[in-house]
Amino acid sequence: MTDGMVSAVPVISWIEDDETRAARWHSESGTPPPKRVVVADDQTSADAAYRLASEGTALLWRGDFQNARQLLQAMARRIDRKPRKKAATAAPADAFHLYRQAQSQRARTLGMLLLPYEEDYRVPLRRAPDVRQACSEAYGPARGPFVASLRELLGLIGAHEWRKKGVVIPALGERIHPHYGVFAPIRSEYVGLVAAAPLPATCTLAFDIGTGTGVLAAVLAQRGIAHIVATDQDPRALACAAENMERLGLAGRVAVVAADLFPPGRAPLVVCNPPWVPARASSPLERAVYDPDSRMLMGFIGGLATHLEPGGEGWLVLSDLAEHLGLRSRAELLAAIEEAGLMVVERIDAKPVHPRTADATDPLHAARAAELTSLWRFTVRQRASDAPA
Repeated sequence: MTDGMVSAVPVISWIEDDETRAARWHSESGTPPPKRVVVADDQTSADAAYRLASEGTALLWRGDFQNARQLLQAMARRIDRKPRKKAATAAPADAFHLYRQAQSQRARTLGMLLLPYEEDYRVPLRRAPDVRQACSEAYGPARGPFVASLRELLGLIGAHEWRKKGVVIPALGERIHPHYGVFAPIRSEYVGLVAAAPLPATCTLAFDIGTGTGVLAAVLAQRGIAHIVATDQDPRALACAAENMERLGLAGRVAVVAADLFPPGRAPLVVCNPPWVPARASSPLERAVYDPDSRMLMGFIGGLATHLEPGGEGWLVLSDLAEHLGLRSRAELLAAIEEAGLMVVERIDAKPVHPRTADATDPLHAARAAELTSLWRFTVRQRASDAPA
């Protein structure tokens, strides 16, 4: 089997009924089409499927949809039973990289179980659910038949449920509805920090940098700030934030705009909750979690002074998980703040309460157990030449 490109569209090919067949390939993670593909059905055992997937051979499913889900779960159990590389005595950064390698390999193996889609997003398998709306929300208008992984489809279905039901935000007393590919605000401590920190005096305008779902912009609006400019450069995030502002009745007060970090002008309050871990995202969906070389973090810190009104404040919401993982030091962060001409007014800390902090089997448990999420309040440091005589 070989993969090809037709008009820059990735194509997957396989042999079925003694004929070579092909279809458009789709992968949100940017994974190229598998080079080897076999047809599988309800007679395919979990051991055989796991062996083929581990060797890099994909399985195009022609059996019952629910049986495919069970097969995927069985393959996952086989992966999870494999002994992991010992990381208990490794340096935190090494343990983190081993963890990511294992997660990446797991995703590659499970991504080898494939499904066919018809031109309107129907899955032509027995007992297949109607996934047309979930696919339309994530992929946009249908563009003809294609093949994609079952694991990706299950992610779409889960995202559709989050979008439909929403996430309860205690600090808002409302729900925020995340879209596929946009970071869901399920960790309440960072939202609570923004809801409780003292606002600058006479604050009628705020910028929310990298707004995502728009949750922090909504909190600021609820706190009485008359106008918020919420920025992002991800089209999915922009659509998500705009929809949430409409749903909450805040569209007249929150302007959602496309920008790389800052919008034009200055504000008395500029807020940013960048991705917390300075590592390379292995797929577009990980960009809300990983910030390569701390680009967004350092961009915010470095540009903040030129976007604050005199006497204004910048709020940085940041976990110290990267510090506990040995990926960034506190000294590096403080040096960047100093170089940007900023002064720390206050740091407000919150202890995360998500389940992973108590999961001793997590390879990163020590770092997660020690993690703090902080809201850093900055002002522009007064230069000696600006001080009154």
